Amino acid sequence: MTDEQRAELGRMAASSRLPHRQAVQARALLWAADGVANEENARRSGVDSDAVRRWRSRFTEAGVAGVGRMAQGRGRKPSPPPGTVEQVLHTTAHDMPPGGATHWTTRTMAARIGIGRDSVARIWANHGLKPWKVDTFKISNDPRFEEKLVDVVGVYVVFSFDEKTHCQAPDRT
Repeated sequence: MTDEQRAELGRMAASSRLPHRQAVQARALLWAADGVANEENARRSGVDSDAVRRWRSRFTEAGVAGVGRMAQGRGRKPSPPPGTVEQVLHTTAHDMPPGGATHWTTRTMAARIGIGRDSVARIWANHGLKPWKVDTFKISNDPRFEEKLVDVVGVYVVFSFDEKTHCQAPDRT
């Protein structure tokens, strides 16, 4: 380790603005340069000794630029894959579910798109979609519908008014 690298690692280790991962790795690399064993270094850093070995190996390969960088394939995977949200939204709005079902479920949508059902549920929740909930009103095509509707609503109004306390319907017809 050169003096310049040691100085840069010292700045990184003392920084309160850098990501925590970077500061911890910088401290561990400084301790390793001072001759601290990997097991002791891991105990001080709160990680296992294999992590310290990986950090030291990455520092040997990439220098200070490799400090705090996550190795390829590690860490949280991006979820969901690009374009998946649009595909779920389009399929929900425009395609019919398989097997003559009346609406999409998270499981059927997940099987269609190829993602997990929790991802489908998250996408629907983020976009306010509830494909299982039908918000429609069907009007009858009966020619006497309006006449019947007026009768039913009138009866309902009389019953509800009559049931109120201290109120008496003037006429019970």
